[in-house]
Amino acid sequence: MNDAAHDLHAPHFIGIGGAGMSGLAKILAVRGASVSGSDSKESETVLALRALGATVHVGHAAKHVPDGTSSVVVSSAIRADNPELAAAHERGIPVVHRSDALAALMGGRRALAVAGTHGKTTTTSMLAVALGELGLDPSYAIGGDLDTPGSNAHHGAGEIFVAEADESDRSFHKYAPEVAIVLNVELDHHANYASIEEIYESFETFVGRITPGGTLVVSADHDGARELTARVAGREGLTVVTVGAAEDADVRVRSVVARGMTSEVTVELDGAELSFTVSVPGRHYAHNAVAALAAGVALGVPAADLAKALGAYTGVRRRLQLKGEAGGVQVIDSYAHHPTEMTADLEAIREGLEGEGRVLVVFQPHLFSRTQQLAEEMGRALALADASVVLDIYPAREDPIPGVTSELIIDAAHRAGADVTAEHSFAAAPAVLAGLARPGDLLLTMGAGDVTNLGPAILEEIRGSVQHLSNVASNV
Repeated sequence: MNDAAHDLHAPHFIGIGGAGMSGLAKILAVRGASVSGSDSKESETVLALRALGATVHVGHAAKHVPDGTSSVVVSSAIRADNPELAAAHERGIPVVHRSDALAALMGGRRALAVAGTHGKTTTTSMLAVALGELGLDPSYAIGGDLDTPGSNAHHGAGEIFVAEADESDRSFHKYAPEVAIVLNVELDHHANYASIEEIYESFETFVGRITPGGTLVVSADHDGARELTARVAGREGLTVVTVGAAEDADVRVRSVVARGMTSEVTVELDGAELSFTVSVPGRHYAHNAVAALAAGVALGVPAADLAKALGAYTGVRRRLQLKGEAGGVQVIDSYAHHPTEMTADLEAIREGLEGEGRVLVVFQPHLFSRTQQLAEEMGRALALADASVVLDIYPAREDPIPGVTSELIIDAAHRAGADVTAEHSFAAAPAVLAGLARPGDLLLTMGAGDVTNLGPAILEEIRGSVQHLSNVASNV
């Protein structure tokens, strides 16, 4: 269990319920570590960790750090004044960033790291599911649950470890993968990067961490990814495989045919065509699957076998996840919070739309800094929907910025010709959305915050409205 630099035999996780932290805690618990942690609230994830033997407290207090704790694991979201972090410093307990803990867990495995401004969770999930379908039993750590709480990580018996590599705080510099995927490179995470040049430099550093003789799988379609490819071209001991629809792509996407909520993908690989189906809609997700295919092939997995296995992937929670249907309205949850992601999901949903239905969105902006920088682009993305409701900004780890509100996005959306309104009451949103929806519509709850919780409430409101109309009709 012990790592030379990071003793993880009895780790304490601050914010253990988070997507990244909970996965590491799960793997360590399965490996036999004495895991403890704390989180701000009860959740299904917390319950899943307790079922594995972890001790999890709700709320943060110095007394929650047990005697015998070997290290305290934190993410970049943990503030310096957290009482458990202060207790660790006072007691001389080593503090380990989650990226260092993940790097330690990947030690001794054939590591495959998935990076990029967008699409990491989906692509990592596709690989985890497909490799598992082939009996390779990989370990994996993903930034979202595949199907049930706690399914964001797995300790496998196989030699492969698939991990989502986060660029937001440069933590992906800690990993040394045999194969790395870079899906795209864009300016985001404005609190940590001052310019696109800093982003490029950060991704160059990540590519430099690929082990000698390893492979970089990188998009041939995305401008930022092509710039990165040009910067790392010719590095000794590095094989670069480009993927995409571009004519010069090494693995070329020949076609993507949407069939409702699935896509039929045809690629050209090593001079031969290969077709397979993925159970997610739209070109954006299809291209993620092709990147996963190329990365698996770089690890030595036969392309035909992997292509077929990718068909076993049926999505990840919060990535165009169908939450239910009521009154002829489908409610779908989208984690999209950056304009590129918003555009991709809205285009994917519209491709799969049938009949006279509309695409409706309730969007919750994520972070004041992101809204300040990208409000105009977010507004333009919302113009792809038939109608949108915009909630107040979800602050997450940030303090408010004067003058930065959802109105910036709404104004931009109006300039782009969008039908968009503001809703400042989170509690009132389900009734508002239910009032907008009509049979045949697809309604997306969109954003990285707690907007995901609105889906069931919206469905309940729609069911109530349908029942009310039915009762009225029966009494006439």
